[in-house]
Amino acid sequence: MKKWIVVVILANFLLFNHVTVQAQGSSYAVIDAQNGRLLLGSNVDARLPIASLTKMWTAIVVIENSALSEQVLVSKEAASVEGSSIYLEEGNSYSVEYLLYGLMMQSGNDAATALAEHVGGSVEGFARLMNEKANYYGLAQTYFTNPTGLHHPDHLSSAMDTAKMLQIAMKNETFQKIASTTQYNEGTHWKNKHRLLHLKDGAVAGKTGYTKVAGRTLATYYERDDKKFVVVTLNGANDWNVHQGLADEIDRTYELETVADDGKYKKNGVTIFLDKPIKMLLKKGELKQIQHVVYLSRHSQSKRAVWHVFLNDEMVIAKLAEKK
Repeated sequence: MKKWIVVVILANFLLFNHVTVQAQGSSYAVIDAQNGRLLLGSNVDARLPIASLTKMWTAIVVIENSALSEQVLVSKEAASVEGSSIYLEEGNSYSVEYLLYGLMMQSGNDAATALAEHVGGSVEGFARLMNEKANYYGLAQTYFTNPTGLHHPDHLSSAMDTAKMLQIAMKNETFQKIASTTQYNEGTHWKNKHRLLHLKDGAVAGKTGYTKVAGRTLATYYERDDKKFVVVTLNGANDWNVHQGLADEIDRTYELETVADDGKYKKNGVTIFLDKPIKMLLKKGELKQIQHVVYLSRHSQSKRAVWHVFLNDEMVIAKLAEKK
């Protein structure tokens, strides 16, 4: 029998101010793609440069704020931006869709800049959109100054936040399709630079990155049978092998468990409805440690409830539910 408690509370809102703190070294995080729970990691909240992993957030912001068929006029600034390129020509127009594939598969800084100018009016305007979305999702260690990931002392994130970026973005079908494409043959031929996507070992989407300051950065979204998880390494020299090793570790030690079935739950005269089951990756024996707490609005007319799942007294999932 599942343990769950009804608690009545008022909502609280926290505001975070951006503070530049650049940590040194490397970090990694592995999270459950079902819910964002940390499974494995080291130095997960250290604020580090993430290089072109930035482009995952660039892509989802563009997708949510434009149509794929829109035409993007390439400026002089976009055509001449430094670093990796898909060789856009100044004055030519390209579809948003074409540029998104170039952004994610070839890591084109010119594509990133052209898209940012198109959607945000300027690189600075687009960076504001990126930060607004990051703040909305509570990515407290993240701050963007550009859409490319080119080095700037304030352009930082963490392994944990970056893993959540990929987890969030993969909920969008358009992003999912683009980020998982291994070969592109629409007028040009591109092969995805993410080597693990070509190995058929469960790596289905992701992004590579590198700058001299950031070192090698890598994000991979895995689907192995019914297990879905995200691996991110920052400043990791042996990242390909590390990602495969971490994925194997998750495969060996975690199982996907249903911790709450969908349907109606009654307690103390209150009925709560879950529209979907709550699932999470758990180690052997952890299912017995799960507890449930449901938070209700104090307003009697409100039907909103939030179902919290605790593991070893730590809250790991918060899911919207409905009070009947």
